[in-house]
Amino acid sequence: MTAARRRFTEEFKDELCREVIKTSKPIKDVATAYGVGAESFRNRLGRYREANGGTEADLTVSEQARLKEFEREVQELRAETAFLKKPALTSRGSSGSEHVRGDRLPII
Repeated sequence: MTAARRRFTEEFKDELCREVIKTSKPIKDVATAYGVGAESFRNRLGRYREANGGTEADLTVSEQARLKEFEREVQELRAETAFLKKPALTSRGSSGSEHVRGDRLPII
């Protein structure tokens, strides 16, 4: 004989999602503690995050610090790449794109 399917309220499901997000507990641990299927809860958590904009609030303090460091590094690398893409100056002070005709000086 199969067990009757249990139904959980939306408020209860949302509370479980908030617990996982705020405490960074593993989904499986929270699901087991409350008697909820881990895969169903994982799907529910994904929908909850999409609906409630769960992005940076999901990160721990150390993860936020690492993110800031990576963003700074990307900005530096982009600036370096932009600098390296600029044409180099020649010995005459031009970028090399202008053609200089010999060593003639303008007539005054």
